[in-house]
Amino acid sequence: MKAWRKLGCLGAVLLVCAMGCAGPAVTFMNAASLLSKRGQAGGEPVGSVAGIDDRMLSAYESAAAAVGDVVPKCRGMRWPILAGIARIESNHASGHNVAANGDITPHILGPVLNGSGVGGNTTSFSDTDSGRWDGDSVYERAVGPFQFLPATFRGSGRDANGDGRIDPHNADDAALGAAVYLCGTGRNLGDEAQLKKAVYAYNHSDAYVADVLGWIDRYDAAGSQGDLGKVTGTVRTVLAAALAQQGEPYVWGGGSTTGPSRGSCCSPSGQDGSLLTGFDCSGLTLYAFAQAGVKLPRTADVQAGVGTRIPASSGVRALKPGDLVFYGYLPTVNSSIHHVGIYLGNGQMINAARPGTRVRVDPISALPDYAGGARVL
Repeated sequence: MKAWRKLGCLGAVLLVCAMGCAGPAVTFMNAASLLSKRGQAGGEPVGSVAGIDDRMLSAYESAAAAVGDVVPKCRGMRWPILAGIARIESNHASGHNVAANGDITPHILGPVLNGSGVGGNTTSFSDTDSGRWDGDSVYERAVGPFQFLPATFRGSGRDANGDGRIDPHNADDAALGAAVYLCGTGRNLGDEAQLKKAVYAYNHSDAYVADVLGWIDRYDAAGSQGDLGKVTGTVRTVLAAALAQQGEPYVWGGGSTTGPSRGSCCSPSGQDGSLLTGFDCSGLTLYAFAQAGVKLPRTADVQAGVGTRIPASSGVRALKPGDLVFYGYLPTVNSSIHHVGIYLGNGQMINAARPGTRVRVDPISALPDYAGGARVL
C-alpha cells in the first residue's frame, strides 16, 4: 500500500423479512490446491477483461477463491475487488512483464520513503527488509503490483503459487497477500460498508476509496456483461432486465411485474418502504422473469418451490445463468428461505440486498447461508 501517498496507510447481519428478503504468520499454500479453487468462492475464470493482463487477472481470480483457506471467516471476496486495488496501485503491472509463474519484471517500486516530499511522503520510514524486496537498505519503498510496504507484506504475504518463495513481486503471492489484508480477521466484503472500511485500511484516503470502488463497479459490470453475451432467449431477457435495474434502491416490499414500485412498512431495520420506490429481492426477480413472460410468486420462500430445485449440496458450479439463488436458515426447507437473487455466472448474482443499498452485482458468497437454487427457465 502506498505509504508515500498518505502516511498512516497500512498501519452480515441477515435481515429476516415478511417479504422473504434479506438483506502474521506466513503460510505455505499448495499450488494445486489453490488453483483447483478457481471458480468457487471467487467466481469462475472470466477469460479476458479489457485493460487487465490475462496473467494478472488469473492471479486475482485465484486469490479471491483461495483466501477462505487463510481467513475462514472472510466473506464476499471477488476478483474485481483485487482488480480495483491493483488498478490504482500499478495499473495491473502495466509496462512490466508478467511471467507464466507470476514473477513480474522489472520490479515495481514506489518512491524512496525518506521524507523528501515525493509522492506526498513527508515522513521517513527506516528500512525493515535489509533491501530484500525494495533494493534499499536505508529506507522503505512500496513494492509489487499491490504496493505493499515490506513490513506489511511480511504479515499478509503468502506463497500462493507453491514455489517455496513469498514474494511481493510475484502476481499470485501479491494478490493473495492483498486479499488476506483486505479480509482482516473476517470481514464480509459483500457488505458495502465493510468493503469501504477494508479499502480505507489499505490507504487512509476517502478519495482513494472512491477511486477503488469506482473500478470495482466497472469490473463487476465487465464480468456480468461478459456472461450476458453468452446467453440467448428467455435467459438473456431475464438477465438483461435485472441488470438494467442496477442502481435502483432497495425498498422493503418494492417491485412488481412492471418495474420498481413503492413498498410497505416496515423492515427489521426500520425502513418504511411505503415512502420509497424500488425493489426488494423477490420484487426484482418477479419483475425480471415477468419480462420473459414467466410469472413468479411474490416472496422468496415461495419462489424456491418453482421450477427444478438445485440443492445447496451440489455447489455453485451446478448453477447456470438465469437460475434463482436462495439463502435460508435450513437449506432444505423452503419456508426458511429469506433471500433470493438471480445467478449471472462467474460466481455472481444480480441482487437487491437490503435497506440502504441499491440493486447491484454481488458474489454468491456475500451471504453465508446459501440454500441452493431453482431452474425456472
